[in-house]
Amino acid sequence: MLDKKTTCRTAVLTMPCIGTSTAYCILDALASVGRDWEMLHGNAPRPPVFEGALLSVDGAPYDDINGRRITPDGSLESFGTPDLVIIPDFHFAPGTGTPEEFAQFIPWLRKAKDDGALITSVCSGAYLLAEAGMLNGLDATSHWSFCDILARQYPEIKMRRERILIPAGEGHRIVTAGGASAWGDLVLYLIGRIAGPDEARRIAKIYLLQPHSEGQLHYASLTAGAQTEDALVADAQVWAADNYALPTPVAAMAARSGLTERSLLRRFRKATGQTPVDYIQTLRIEEAKQMLETTDLPIDDIAEEVGYTEPSSFRNAFRRYVGMPASTYRKKRLLLMPVGSEEH
Repeated sequence: MLDKKTTCRTAVLTMPCIGTSTAYCILDALASVGRDWEMLHGNAPRPPVFEGALLSVDGAPYDDINGRRITPDGSLESFGTPDLVIIPDFHFAPGTGTPEEFAQFIPWLRKAKDDGALITSVCSGAYLLAEAGMLNGLDATSHWSFCDILARQYPEIKMRRERILIPAGEGHRIVTAGGASAWGDLVLYLIGRIAGPDEARRIAKIYLLQPHSEGQLHYASLTAGAQTEDALVADAQVWAADNYALPTPVAAMAARSGLTERSLLRRFRKATGQTPVDYIQTLRIEEAKQMLETTDLPIDDIAEEVGYTEPSSFRNAFRRYVGMPASTYRKKRLLLMPVGSEEH
């Protein structure tokens, strides 16, 4: 925790592909510490705890991903040495390569870490930390759609797609957060760590922030990012999407491909990062999630519908892949339904 007379010099990094809303939400919440709670209760504001700035490489205005004109507070060089660095989410398709701007940030980011800064990321912001080599040998998280790709591209990182927030490394000086809305989890963690738990609770009440204590697996689309480069594996994936409920789908996939099951396993894993068995499981569980959200079928009937002969096997698999029991997931379905949709 900082001395009361010290402000935490906070650099929120930005570039055209950064999530602008996330960046400004973070800056607004941090600026509220010591001010907004006092304002609401008729007390004088206290000295700011966080000195936040939105920083780009050169500090020049730019158009963000939605065409809005953004004017950073300054450049990396002009800000000097930060105490805290926050990397918001990036808008780019998983697996398409990293934005070219990354190369300009990495030397500054490494120096900030060497100078003792706390380095953090939200959602796909973990990509920049991975590219800088800062996550090697550590547990880390990102948005669920990026985790498997990050794990394949950077095998030295232990990606934890089920986690929302992971402090890691010596002194927990590297912190990664899950999806874009996990900026709230990160900010509350940082406020609690730097300004104290009472301040974190106050900001949570002001902003109505509720930590994602159950993780992010129940939001995830388990089959996101199916590959298409290996034609044989791609054909197996297309076939599996319609036939996952068969009693022995992996054997049928191998027969269809003309490979032995062992050869298919090696080729499938190389192309997708999953075994054929795991892929079938993800298809079954994803369909079960959809049925839990949109039907009132009993859970055991859903298990049979997606290919499980033993309800206990389904329940164990569902908990492993989604992070909660199927019954709990069903109770949450109203929260997951689009606004305006109706239950039948």
